[in-house]
Amino acid sequence: MDLGMVLILAGLALWWGAHLFKRVAPEKRATMGDGGKGLVTLLLLAGLVLMVLGYRWTEWVSVYVPLPGMGHLNNTLMLVSVFLFGVGGTKGLLYPKMRHPMLWGTVIWSLAHLLVNGDRASIVLFGGIGLWALVTMVIINRSAPWAPPTNGRGIKGDAMNLVGTLALYGAIAYVHIWLGHSPFVGTYP
Repeated sequence: MDLGMVLILAGLALWWGAHLFKRVAPEKRATMGDGGKGLVTLLLLAGLVLMVLGYRWTEWVSVYVPLPGMGHLNNTLMLVSVFLFGVGGTKGLLYPKMRHPMLWGTVIWSLAHLLVNGDRASIVLFGGIGLWALVTMVIINRSAPWAPPTNGRGIKGDAMNLVGTLALYGAIAYVHIWLGHSPFVGTYP
């Protein structure tokens, strides 16, 4: 196993562990107080850095060849994903109707990336984060029933979210292009 894959797996372990700590050991997390938030944030950032470096440094091993035209589906799914990330913050029409919009956005993000990346590192990284989101939803759903929120902004929230989605999508596309992986030209290597 190359160093890049080791870093991806270590980053995923930190990501899963830091996120699930509160769900799996709520008493232990509560005893840490506000200082625990800083530790969790640090672990998440470390995990993110390890995953990014690992992904960039890993040996490219093809597992499958993405189907032609998947770049278009990826771009569309990414717009949906980014929009779902903003549902909780902008409190539009979906806010009281959908449980876990950010986690569903993560699952869609993961699937979108698996449609255009058929290499081993992508399967481990994007599949690992998508699986984390699904497991997290199951854990949350088993621990507490959902009471739909009632304080949404309606269409105004959706309009705010749409503007934010387009701006963030543009920034994400710019970073991908800067890194040499344009989401608008061809497919990823």
